[in-house]
Amino acid sequence: MTEKTIAKSALLMAVVVIASIVGYESYLRGQGMQISYDDGSPLWTNQRKEANKAENAVVFVGSSRIKYDLDLATWEAQTGMKAIQLAHVGSNPVPMIEDLANDPNFKGNLVIDVTEPLFFSNVPFLMEKPTSSIKYFHEETLAQQASFEINKVVESQLVFLDKENYALNAKLDRLMIPNREGVFGMPIFPTEFGLTTFDRQTYMTDRFVQDSTQVNVVRNIWGLLMSAKMGPPMTQAQFDGIMQNVKVSVDKIKARGGKVIFVRTPSSGPFYQGECMGFPRQKFWDKLLKVTGCEGIHFTDDPELAKLQCPEFSHLDRSDAVKYTIGLASILQQKQWIPAQKRLLSNLY
Repeated sequence: MTEKTIAKSALLMAVVVIASIVGYESYLRGQGMQISYDDGSPLWTNQRKEANKAENAVVFVGSSRIKYDLDLATWEAQTGMKAIQLAHVGSNPVPMIEDLANDPNFKGNLVIDVTEPLFFSNVPFLMEKPTSSIKYFHEETLAQQASFEINKVVESQLVFLDKENYALNAKLDRLMIPNREGVFGMPIFPTEFGLTTFDRQTYMTDRFVQDSTQVNVVRNIWGLLMSAKMGPPMTQAQFDGIMQNVKVSVDKIKARGGKVIFVRTPSSGPFYQGECMGFPRQKFWDKLLKVTGCEGIHFTDDPELAKLQCPEFSHLDRSDAVKYTIGLASILQQKQWIPAQKRLLSNLY
């Protein structure tokens, strides 16, 4: 094969690749799809670094609810403080609390969101995401840092790089092949249920909220997950162990001058009813506050927050996330947990 032939083949291949990329990107844009960042360990690590160096900031850990319900722009406008989002979807936040507690460089203020079925659990699967991200943070290489900076620029421009929805594996997952007997596969959420910003805020699109078919798909997934067997019931000793581990971590953060507060974000309908039955407030939420010696903000204790309804029973849409964020910030300011701003956004609340 001559050099001229090789050059022609290479040029043809480049044309095919570029045409494919442009065509796929144009198709997705035409369908109204939006930019969403890969919410993996590199993006989490980028925020975790901020937790150690940001002076006028509040760090948030938890599960998916605080990622949906905390509107970052509203928080910063309401408080004048940066919000650092470290929560992980579908995960137990206790490993993240321990990591912050064991890091002498972290001396900031911490808000811990409690989703009882995840928080009060020792199922290994629920620890995988936070554990993997923590490991990545502590072992990140220069090559990984450089790769992140490149990906940040590229992901901000191209919809099709959303690997959770548009990569080949994601497309194969959406073929909805039935599970084999005795095998449980994680259900697939609608694409527009969870998009992620560079600051790790997750949100559902307006189109999702307005589509009852998509909303019902997610409601059915919650029903499936609630009925799934996640291992044997937790023993009293295991439950007490979680409480004590959290207390030890909280005490370490307080000893360095930090502050810690727990929040219980909204859930609705059958999901909330099931949580109340499976995790009675007095035994779980109230005891957590008593054992740790921390204050807590439960959404049902505030008349305005209690009115908020989750479209799919477990997360707020973007408009109600703004209301929740203003309400949360206002309560924290009233408690003097964060400084009060002279100009508040209470007219939105």
